[in-house]
Amino acid sequence: MKTSVVSAELAQTVPARGDPLDCPDPIRPRVITRDGVQLAVRDHGPRSAGHTVVFLHGFCLTHASWARHIQYLVRRYGDGIRVIAYDHRGHGDSAGAPMNTYRIDQLATDLADVLLALNVTGPVTLVGHSMGGMTALAYLGRPLVDQPVEPDGLVLVATAAGKLAQRGLGRLLATAHATTALFRLVDHAPHQAFKALAGPVLAALNRQGDVGNAQRATLVALAAAALATTPVSTAVGFLPALYRYDQYQTLGSIRAHTVIVSGGADVLTPPAHSLDLAAAIPGATHVHIPHAGHMLTHEASPIINEAIGRTLTIPYGMGRFAAAGNGS
Repeated sequence: MKTSVVSAELAQTVPARGDPLDCPDPIRPRVITRDGVQLAVRDHGPRSAGHTVVFLHGFCLTHASWARHIQYLVRRYGDGIRVIAYDHRGHGDSAGAPMNTYRIDQLATDLADVLLALNVTGPVTLVGHSMGGMTALAYLGRPLVDQPVEPDGLVLVATAAGKLAQRGLGRLLATAHATTALFRLVDHAPHQAFKALAGPVLAALNRQGDVGNAQRATLVALAAAALATTPVSTAVGFLPALYRYDQYQTLGSIRAHTVIVSGGADVLTPPAHSLDLAAAIPGATHVHIPHAGHMLTHEASPIINEAIGRTLTIPYGMGRFAAAGNGS
């Protein structure tokens, strides 16, 4: 395990109750980042497990977007796996923070703090959807001494290494001037800022041409709920960072066993982003789902579960809870 000096610490740990998972209850530590932000965490499985999977959720989502995958892994691998999921700063049950800290590089630092505070060692797979995948890439872009654990596995779902203003929905906010204007609008007219952000997102999702009407309606409803339950300061605060985000220089140095999953109907991070990732990350596998959109955690759970399984170093059925079942 590589070491680095940080002030990350672990707040009081309590057992979780009421998580929507048909598996043993996780513990719910709160990790305090080096700049004092409390992050809400769900930690399943023993620290002695043979492999740890860390889930990183997308923009305006929470750890709950991974519920199906957490359930699958815990039921299939039992005590042989440790599964960690947490809410990014400003999201879900985690504390808010100053808007100038809503940056992808800060999320990568938060990830390092979580790994240190929870004493994560041994084989690790990072699984990131959308902004979560960007967080994983930014973490891998840090010097090795600043990576508490170098991942053995990496699963990138509907994400990108950069060029967000050039492809897909990012073109609607393709100038620094536009994102800065929304940023300033938050304090004076938060509802107007929300409408300016949510309107184009929902309209674009509603126009997805390669998905059925029922699927489209479900995805729009999911996106609307995510935007409505995320603080406006968070939703708008990350926009300048997304506009500037660029980790292309990191891709060629990634040594983790990498699986990339993309959807052909994804209007937020179109498949061109995944093609770039697959071409630049040594040995990467690209799994493309032609008729799926951006919410692959909802649309393609079994495929993502299989992608995660490709990166694990533990055998199927290991552990005392595995006999409960292995459905996807």
